[in-house]
Amino acid sequence: MGIDPAVDRDLEGAHDGLELAERQSLRRVAGLRTELEDITEVEYRQLRLERVVLVGVWTEGSAEDAENSLAELKLLAETAGSDVLDALLQRRQRPDPATFIGSGKVEELTAAVQATGADTIICDGELAPSQLRNLEDRTKVKVVDRTALILDIFAQHAKSAEGKAQVELAQLQYQTQRLRGWGGNLSRQAGGRAAGGEGIGGRGPGETKLETDRRRIQSRMAKLRRELTALRTTRDIKKARRRRNEVPAVVIAGYTNAGKSSLLNRLTGAGVLVEDALFATLDPTTRKTQTSDGRVFTMSDTVGFVRHLPHQLVEAFRSTLEEVAEADLVLHVVDASHPDPAGQIAAVREVFAEIEALHVPEIIVLNKADAADPLEVKQLLAREPHAVVVSARTGEGVDELLAAIEADLPRPAVRVEVVVPYERGDLLNQVHETGEIEELAHESDGTHLVARVSDDLAHQLNAL
Repeated sequence: MGIDPAVDRDLEGAHDGLELAERQSLRRVAGLRTELEDITEVEYRQLRLERVVLVGVWTEGSAEDAENSLAELKLLAETAGSDVLDALLQRRQRPDPATFIGSGKVEELTAAVQATGADTIICDGELAPSQLRNLEDRTKVKVVDRTALILDIFAQHAKSAEGKAQVELAQLQYQTQRLRGWGGNLSRQAGGRAAGGEGIGGRGPGETKLETDRRRIQSRMAKLRRELTALRTTRDIKKARRRRNEVPAVVIAGYTNAGKSSLLNRLTGAGVLVEDALFATLDPTTRKTQTSDGRVFTMSDTVGFVRHLPHQLVEAFRSTLEEVAEADLVLHVVDASHPDPAGQIAAVREVFAEIEALHVPEIIVLNKADAADPLEVKQLLAREPHAVVVSARTGEGVDELLAAIEADLPRPAVRVEVVVPYERGDLLNQVHETGEIEELAHESDGTHLVARVSDDLAHQLNAL
């Protein structure tokens, strides 16, 4: 497999050492305390996570599933820059409507917070505004839910204009559901004495603080949607150009931190940022490469998925995720060394179903084979017959994966047999790039060619 020196980028910005340093500088600084403040604007605040206690409610599945979910929450918290001090798990039929956990567990949680000196609680679920408020009132520290945590991580890692706009839109969608007054500001209005009025005749309905916040957020969301539409148009033009040239598209997708960027670098030498952190890649990277027999195709990295990916993010990143649905082949990368790789596969396929991508041909790539349990790998292969075992770190299995990609790439539809004049070397070059050559011989009047090509190229060749 070769590498085309011409790089086809969907989004701007090179992933280099400086960028990695810049990203590292965004990490939270240990030692900065987070005090609970009186916020009048919105329920959602920019996270300044530091010393945290995790809380989970186990409502279904096995104890091992619940512990894996809490372990993933720990990784998410650490990716956001936190020190995890303690974790509590409660078995309930359903989360408590008032405090997410029962009143007895709230007391235990408060004691854990005081004992550890934590200043933030992270709940493994999406909490209603009333649950957040009640927990904060009882524990006297900030409470953050899983959705807000993931949004914060995305905000730290978004780099391109499109990525930043998508994350901000998702955050605003989250905020607009959680607008509320705080204390005496609940019904503050601009009319009446507050606006310098003099009682009867001087009072008016005015506009509440909540209405002002909501109007500003809706206005900003409309502006972001217009920007994303314009950015998507640019990307669609590039995709249309590739489609016009009949260049097949391969998309690398999978659970976050499964090794997608490492695999892209191993297969194409793309030089994409690789970091042992969740959601290190948000901006899609596309590289043009070719098979051993010379067929050109593109390979793209995508944002990682996670269990219970917030609906706001799926909606905001829909234009990016749709690249999976529009691809010719999906490399579904799985961390074979993870405690629950089958659960990760199921979580990713849930997102595939939401973006209507289950019809796309799929190769399961069992990555990190050098660190995986051979018995677990064997069980995964039995469950997923169309799978390849690789290690992006060592290069193990990469040749087998390349062979599988070549076998699954769509074949050109039309078989032609023509003599291409020597002055039409441009057409011959297109056949080399996008078709499959079966026979080629140089004759006195041109190049005798037997090949399989696209409909459009077949028309051009048959017109000679």
